[in-house]
Amino acid sequence: MSYDIDAQRMVQVLRIGREKISDKGITSAVKRVDPLKSQTSEDRAQIISTMMDTFAARTNATVVELDDITRKAAQDLAQTKFDTEAWTARVP
Repeated sequence: MSYDIDAQRMVQVLRIGREKISDKGITSAVKRVDPLKSQTSEDRAQIISTMMDTFAARTNATVVELDDITRKAAQDLAQTKFDTEAWTARVP
C-alpha cells in the first residue's frame, strides 16, 4: 500500500518480469498500481489516522507508548542488523 509512488520507478526497482504479470492476466504493472493519494482528497496524515483507527476498531488493538528500553533495543537492532550492507544490499 502506498500513499504516493512513482510506479515507473517501482517497476525498475522490483524488476517485475513480463512472465510474472502475464500469469496474473495483466498487461502492465505500472497501470495496476494506484496509490492512495489518487483515490482521495485527504492528506497523508489523515489517511494514516483513518487506517490506524480502522485497524484498531477491527482488531481491538490499542495504541501504546514504547518505553525507553524497548526503543533502545529497536535502535540497536536497526543499527546492528538492518542498517548494514549485508542486509540492505541483499538481493535474493
